[in-house]
Amino acid sequence: MEQRTLGRTGRDVSVVGLGTWQLGADWGDVTEADAHAVLDASVDAGVTFFDTADVYGDGRSEEIIGSFLRSHPDVFVATKMGRRMAQEPGNYTLDNFRSWIDRSRRGLGVERLDLVQLHCPPTEVVEADRVYDDLDTLVAEGAIAAYGLSVETCDQALAAIARPNVATVQIILNAFRLKPLDQVLPAAAEAGVGIIARVPLASGLLSGKYDESTTFAADDHRTYNRDGSAFDVGETFSGVDFATGVEAARAFSDLIDAVGPTGLSPAEVALAWVWQQPGVTTVIPGARNAAQARANAAAGDADPLPPAFLDGVRDLYDRYFREAVHGRW
Repeated sequence: MEQRTLGRTGRDVSVVGLGTWQLGADWGDVTEADAHAVLDASVDAGVTFFDTADVYGDGRSEEIIGSFLRSHPDVFVATKMGRRMAQEPGNYTLDNFRSWIDRSRRGLGVERLDLVQLHCPPTEVVEADRVYDDLDTLVAEGAIAAYGLSVETCDQALAAIARPNVATVQIILNAFRLKPLDQVLPAAAEAGVGIIARVPLASGLLSGKYDESTTFAADDHRTYNRDGSAFDVGETFSGVDFATGVEAARAFSDLIDAVGPTGLSPAEVALAWVWQQPGVTTVIPGARNAAQARANAAAGDADPLPPAFLDGVRDLYDRYFREAVHGRW
């Protein structure tokens, strides 16, 4: 699989990584055995980048990855911090950063974290000089090798990219969420900031496996966060109406049949579309089992998508989503 330099970290990572939210919580139950099978299958298929967070299963995701790292120390692990307390600017302090980072180091079983990202902080935090001073201190102390931000909006991403020591920005990007293509990806490429693309399948919509009657477990965010009552609604189905998303996913599959590549599933095409966007470093789909992990990784070997297909994706976005989502994030 192609490897790309992850921004200012200077480290190379696979164009298809692995998101591990589902190994902790909020996607229904994933056993520890299944979690390890996902990690094994991903690495065997060429994945070298895992993304996690300290709040995924209250540390469960980090602990599972930590046990895996003992036999796979070369995997690059990015974690996130900042959501163990209320999302208030006053909680983003150096003392709290140290506490959260120490907890992640214990969970992952490492002395120094490869990359720590602020976990979708408020805009006031994204824009605060003192926050970056504190993060620079943590790098100087050797607790973290590099830092970045995971953000909700393009404006937040652009503010982070403008900071001289921000290594990476993580943002939602998929065929149903095109706004980052306008300014964020070009700005990141110019600044040398890595882009980690999350929610690449719009919470599974782009797999083409759902219909209007599909239901999800009660502890799955696709059930309880459709109205944004738990966290930003943009994290669930990319913020689009579920029925509209199902309809658009059918159109996406039809587009593949008409002008897209052959031999790839809709999910694989959707992942290839993300990592083939100029400025993207890696895309981080989740996987609940080894088969999904292998299929995700296969997208990293996809040939360049045809121009007619790329144009068709923009047409779908304009038809189904631009009016509803483009101005929000």
